[in-house]
Amino acid sequence: MYTVKNINWSPATVDHPKERACNARCTMQHPSTMISSAAGGSTDRPPLAAQLAARATPQLPTQPQLLVPLPPNAAVSFHTHPFRTTIMDSLTIYLLTFNCARNLVDVDRFSQHFFDALPLDGPDSSAAPPDLVVLSLQEIAPLAYAFLGGSFLTPYFTSLTQVVDRAVAQRWDTHYVNLLTDNSGMTGLLVFARSDIADHVSSVDTARVGFGFQEMGNKGAVGARVSYTAPKLAGDPVDFTFVAAHLAPMEYGLEQRNANWRSLVERLVFSRPPSAGRRIVETGSGSENELLLQESTSSPQQDRRGIYIPASYLFLAGDLNYRTSSVSPQKDDHTRFPRADVDPSDPRHFSHLLKQDQLSREMGQSRCFHGLSEAPITFPPTYKYALAARQAASDATVDSARSDRQWTRTRWPSWCDRVLYLDNTPPGMGKPGLVRPLRYDALPLFPTSDHRAVALVVSVPAQPKRLEEATEPVAPFPIDPEWRRKREEARRKELVVGCLAYLGWTWEGNVLLVATTVGILGAWLVLRSLFSI
Repeated sequence: MYTVKNINWSPATVDHPKERACNARCTMQHPSTMISSAAGGSTDRPPLAAQLAARATPQLPTQPQLLVPLPPNAAVSFHTHPFRTTIMDSLTIYLLTFNCARNLVDVDRFSQHFFDALPLDGPDSSAAPPDLVVLSLQEIAPLAYAFLGGSFLTPYFTSLTQVVDRAVAQRWDTHYVNLLTDNSGMTGLLVFARSDIADHVSSVDTARVGFGFQEMGNKGAVGARVSYTAPKLAGDPVDFTFVAAHLAPMEYGLEQRNANWRSLVERLVFSRPPSAGRRIVETGSGSENELLLQESTSSPQQDRRGIYIPASYLFLAGDLNYRTSSVSPQKDDHTRFPRADVDPSDPRHFSHLLKQDQLSREMGQSRCFHGLSEAPITFPPTYKYALAARQAASDATVDSARSDRQWTRTRWPSWCDRVLYLDNTPPGMGKPGLVRPLRYDALPLFPTSDHRAVALVVSVPAQPKRLEEATEPVAPFPIDPEWRRKREEARRKELVVGCLAYLGWTWEGNVLLVATTVGILGAWLVLRSLFSI
């Protein structure tokens, strides 16, 4: 018998399919809800970003305690919306990748379609909010702002956070906590957790790598490793590794893209071991406690880990830039581009062009993204849309189903934007994969970009993989022992290039440069006149 505090009994919802295992559903009243032993032993863990969740959640009156019998080793999910306390055996993750084309996103339009890729029916339908939301972003801002970072990127990240907030508010009575906002040059990564899930995230670690010019971040990747512990009596954390990537462009850049993948494996390194990242340390007393992030030293392992680790989940999303041809389109090739108004048997249906996809071929021949999988593609190419199509997308009177198939004639229409995952359940065990794709689809075309956003919805077990049921993922390349030095050198170059680009390519920089020049010239004239007297 265990005491569940601050919840309301809701027997009217007993028949929900996800609740039949416990025959009860409860509504959480406060994110600080915890499970404690009736004998008095507490099992609550320090919640990551708990101070953010507490501030964002209204303080509701405490309800009388209620005793609820729970099955052994049950994972209980506490929701802050009109959902329930459930015996939760899986997490739903919504992963979205979008090339922003260095522009601020249209918050209203993007938020309206943000969750379009959620399943439409079934127990995992859009009626339930995802547990985690992950955004992989490429070309988040102009090069100068992206390389300088800091406050220069604040408007861009703020607009994307507003997209998530509004998209959630339009569908559910709940909120999400931003666990991570990070970037490597022009590539960004945002991770959100529903507030009840965020309370059980024990650590977040990050990694960055550039493989653009001089290993700078005009092309690159940023990763996050999130450790989640299901709210149950016992159990180890489950690690989720999310990677946002942007690889080399152009049809002829196939070998460079494969080389970028190798650089990612070798130099996208998390400095802390899995499940031993940052921990919450509480200081002070009373209601104004400050929650500080501190490096954990509880694990005897001090090794550095790459993206391939045992008993973990790996997701990689981004503008991978693999094309459907190795050469640019010739003069009349546009007549063979996919069309929206044709039957699948027509050679101009996109399914025929998909057979030429470089990424599928290279993965099948183990030349890149070793061990990763992809859900079946059932949507048209996501790049490159002509300006006319983007303008039509902003006009509500135009049929977007026809206009969004208008491609620029200088690039082969391609599936550049992809979401991949590692499911290391070994073959021959008679069990389905642990990562269960629910839907893989592209969002509508937005006027601000020549790419379409792509989203993957997956369900994964809430508990860590059992080692005997998971193969040991073997990294195709060893970790570069010089990874840290190379990244630090590249970062210094980024700051230099960012300053020069800011002065030369932005209006603020131009004004600053002119003002500085005029000031120096004026000072020289004043000093000259003084010394000539």
